[in-house]
Amino acid sequence: MLKIAVIGLGLIGGSILKSLSESDWEIAAISKSSYDKAKSYTPYASDMIEDVRGADVVFVCTPMNEAKNTLKRLENIVSPKCIVCDVCSLKGFLEGGYKFNYIGTHPMAGTEESGFDASTNDLFQGAKWVITNHNAILEEIIKFMGATPVLMNAKIHDIAAAQISHLPMLISFALFNSVKSDEAKTIAASGFRDTTRLAMTNEVLAADMLKLNKKNIDKSIDLFLEALNYLKNLKDDERIEVLKNISQQRAQMYDKKGKNKFNPQ
Repeated sequence: MLKIAVIGLGLIGGSILKSLSESDWEIAAISKSSYDKAKSYTPYASDMIEDVRGADVVFVCTPMNEAKNTLKRLENIVSPKCIVCDVCSLKGFLEGGYKFNYIGTHPMAGTEESGFDASTNDLFQGAKWVITNHNAILEEIIKFMGATPVLMNAKIHDIAAAQISHLPMLISFALFNSVKSDEAKTIAASGFRDTTRLAMTNEVLAADMLKLNKKNIDKSIDLFLEALNYLKNLKDDERIEVLKNISQQRAQMYDKKGKNKFNPQ
């Protein structure tokens, strides 16, 4: 029977714990602040990272600015055969030689909320989950949680993350900050609400993303401004056709439940 440990019980770590608690595997949960709450889902909950000793698989779900240090600490705790994976939204900065089987991962799921109380047992249902190396055991666990593993190297992942995650977050902050009119805010409804949802991203996490992926984000900003200026400079009839085409592509990308169904041809 697999022994799986989860370090860090925020939105992602808590959701991993809650999902895997429905399995027959032995689950250990490690958190400085939420281990008491975790006891409702596993008897193996503590605030001591050393309690992951003997684990076959470890999910490191700490804040991004703590992940590197946590991985280094694990080198003196877990066995060389142990599969250790992080769930950070950036992969390149964590790559390097470790004394265990490191696999970078990124579950493409989440909400603007944070913390253990926001976590759910179905957060990953229908989601895609990036992995930087194939591993049958890890992929089995990911599939159990309802997600689909997607193989992608760290460099390509970080470029893609800048375009579809970090840039939208930055735009969300900028859009909200650009509206100075009290009248506009008074009548703002679902369009403005949904478009600025990512402006509620934890500011520490947002700052980490912008710092650690700056080069890729800057390139994404340039591409976005190019696309925006292209739309701005179209003639009215041309703009209608272009917007229609974009709308159709967007409609085909997600299913009725909002899950990404895009597959490259």
